[in-house]
Amino acid sequence: MAHLVRNAADHGIETASEREAAGKSPHGTIRLNAYHDGDQVVIEVSDDGRGLDRAKIVRRAIERGLLSAAEAAQLNELEGLQLIFAPGLSTADEVTEISGRGVGLDVVKSSLEALKGTVELASAPGRGTTFRLLVPLTLASIRALLFRVHGRLYAVPLASVAEITRITEQGIHRIDDHEVFQLREQVLTLVRLDRLGPHAVGERAARLFVIVIGTGGRKFGLAVDSLMGEEELVIKALEDQLVSSPIVSGASILGDGTVVLILNVPAVVSHLSRIPAVGATA
Repeated sequence: MAHLVRNAADHGIETASEREAAGKSPHGTIRLNAYHDGDQVVIEVSDDGRGLDRAKIVRRAIERGLLSAAEAAQLNELEGLQLIFAPGLSTADEVTEISGRGVGLDVVKSSLEALKGTVELASAPGRGTTFRLLVPLTLASIRALLFRVHGRLYAVPLASVAEITRITEQGIHRIDDHEVFQLREQVLTLVRLDRLGPHAVGERAARLFVIVIGTGGRKFGLAVDSLMGEEELVIKALEDQLVSSPIVSGASILGDGTVVLILNVPAVVSHLSRIPAVGATA
């Protein structure tokens, strides 16, 4: 958070004269906000400054050899902004007492990943920038829905479950390289854990249970083999050497000793960043 606040003060907030010329108050504002969302703690650091300069970020990344000009041309708007998390990348033209040393946002990202968390970025030119740090709760009790995929027991926070439905394999279609299905008047992306985690793709049933997950304004369907009901779970953090998959944020142990892996919903959503999550009207 210290890195984010420093960057907001040094890079984000304009000078008083620049702000007045843009029709803003001469005093900039940096806001800190924290709240609970499902099985995540969300911390927001936002400013009402100039916003990130995507062209400058991409240019610096090319200069440092992080990617070629041809590769940069293929990046969408968000992918270009996310280069700011690359190690050693800085857009500061000079070193100041506050920032510009080329150390900062890469540390933020690596720190969040070490906690099985994620960092999201939103920026608008002339309006400001917001960083959202999503950190999984540990040693906390949540109400969860349990399900099995290829014999493994998983759980997802009940607060993230919009509904449960069943579909047939014939009801699954492909758009580009992604599977989708129709739910009433919406077309949703279908996610199979065997394609995100370290599972072998097994034989598929004719009819699938689909858990419709809604989080952060996004919605998608999670294909599962069977539903095991609801349970009150105590989340426990796992060491990196025990669980290498980013889609697992923690675990819990049932009364009979069975280990339940807690699904990291934001990590699943991050795999869908290029896909319209709610879909289109049918």
